[in-house]
Amino acid sequence: MIGIDWGTTSFRAYRIARDGAIRDQRASRRGILNVPDGRFGDTLREEIGPWLAAGEEHVLLSGMIGSRQGWKEAPYLPCPAGGTDIAGALVDIAFDWARVKLVPGLSGTDPSGTAEVMRGEETQVLGALPSLGGSAVCCLPGTHSKWVQVTDGRIVGFSTHMTGEVYGALRGHTILGRMMRDGPADGASFDAGMQRSGEPGGLLHHLFGVRALGLAERLADADAPAYLSGILIGHEVRAALAGATGTVVHVIGAPELTALYARVISACGGFAERHDGEAAARGLALIGAHAAWT
Repeated sequence: MIGIDWGTTSFRAYRIARDGAIRDQRASRRGILNVPDGRFGDTLREEIGPWLAAGEEHVLLSGMIGSRQGWKEAPYLPCPAGGTDIAGALVDIAFDWARVKLVPGLSGTDPSGTAEVMRGEETQVLGALPSLGGSAVCCLPGTHSKWVQVTDGRIVGFSTHMTGEVYGALRGHTILGRMMRDGPADGASFDAGMQRSGEPGGLLHHLFGVRALGLAERLADADAPAYLSGILIGHEVRAALAGATGTVVHVIGAPELTALYARVISACGGFAERHDGEAAARGLALIGAHAAWT
């Protein structure tokens, strides 16, 4: 089987053996926003053509490829949901070279009743299940960070924080970005931003402080990006862990980002356990094993 995590800006494909082992993998920047004129079928064939020629017949797609902006919209599956529930809700998509199915993504509500949705992160959570002990809190940092509650092997609820996208917007399209240049992502400046997130004033006030500190020559241009990152991640983690000191959080994703989140979680009174970025492949393998391909 071929499992694909096809997001907004990136494309990651895994050739998966019957026992779930990853036989091969490839990645590109051909996310759904980088596919011209909706040519998703052509793009898929170009990316995984050699694997299809070698005899692979089943392709499972997850992520934003199943969104309204993707190849075909797959309706969200309401929480609670586990691997067999998701496998039973796969959506077929026409493709001449193989049998292709879409993972539906999940929907829910936050404690106030506001709608929540995810596409792609559910496969990462499922892939990490063997390490979670059946019930756990998971954090999946990224453009739209997810905090996911797992109970008895099923995703029962989650919340979303636009931390990564806000960081990109602030750095690329506001006055803050004009005072920044590339520098280390971690270190003392990140820790200072993280500490600032716990002080009075709120997020909007803290953000302007990035500019004010620069003007006062108390924050170097090369240190400002890490300081901003520390503020944003700090606010996210403090909100997610509010009233839950001592929580074990399973952080799933790329090593560089999970390291930053683990650092903040520990500083905010939680305990972080990091998981590698191949959880998505393992989750796709689990869903694919329960799918009805015929």
